[in-house]
Amino acid sequence: MELLLFAGLANPRLAETIAAGLRVPLGRCGIERFPDGELHVEVQESVRGHDVYLLQPTSPPVETHLLELLLLADACRRAGAARVTAVVPYFGYARQDRRAHGREAVAARLVADLIATSGVARVVAVDLHAAGLEGVFSIPLENLSAVPLLAQAARPWLPADGVLVAPDLGAAKLADRYARLLCLPVAIVHKTRLSGTEVTVSAITGDVRNRTPIIVDDMISTGGTVVAALDAVRAAGAQPQAVVVASHGLLVAPAVERLQAAPVQQIIVTDSVPPPDCPSLPLKVATLAPLVAEAISRLHQDESVSELFRYG
Repeated sequence: MELLLFAGLANPRLAETIAAGLRVPLGRCGIERFPDGELHVEVQESVRGHDVYLLQPTSPPVETHLLELLLLADACRRAGAARVTAVVPYFGYARQDRRAHGREAVAARLVADLIATSGVARVVAVDLHAAGLEGVFSIPLENLSAVPLLAQAARPWLPADGVLVAPDLGAAKLADRYARLLCLPVAIVHKTRLSGTEVTVSAITGDVRNRTPIIVDDMISTGGTVVAALDAVRAAGAQPQAVVVASHGLLVAPAVERLQAAPVQQIIVTDSVPPPDCPSLPLKVATLAPLVAEAISRLHQDESVSELFRYG
């Protein structure tokens, strides 16, 4: 089967870089919106009998980008593609993987079902918010790790007195993975979420006194978690300047303003979503293109991708 790569409109630059790494042209497709607001998607070349990969992070605006992915998958299925794989570097709705208060939707499960129903045979993601998300999918899910490339990108900014800080319990295992690569101690901030943009900190486990904090998390959304963690470790005696490392730099409002006001020396993220155009923010972007291109190449040739899950 011939490999074909198509992309939605969520992250065209990453798609072009991955296509160049695979030495294949991006497939032609049309994505437009009718006057009444409906999306219309058309694959503009033959996919019959081919191994098709659709690159589309479900980043803001999440509903639009998710629907683009679903329509692309359905178009490829109806046009006779032999296999359709959704490559979703950032998987939206991952934080809604369970009911926290009782009368709410489990959105992660619903989105997973929609993707499977659209004709996708397999999903490739990067650093999912919760490893347990594999359990909500009825189709195979490959969860790649950006930790090694982010750790490498962060090395020039890491002082000898650094301490890796997990800003909440959910990031504790992630901090341990960085610790194995960077040989630094770990501290954990215990937080309680008050709302979608505000959190409060109750305690810190680990020694941060006189050390430079390196905050590690899977994503930066509004920046509330990062700023709360920074305030907590500074109050506990950490050095004022910090480094922040995250797989997904969503940086939705008011994240940029919060991080500009915080004592952050460097912020390191991947290009799973397009980075904001903000020259005043100390932002370094490590590209996922080689990692994703390697995963696509191995999957296309039915080779193992287990090495791409390893953290060191």
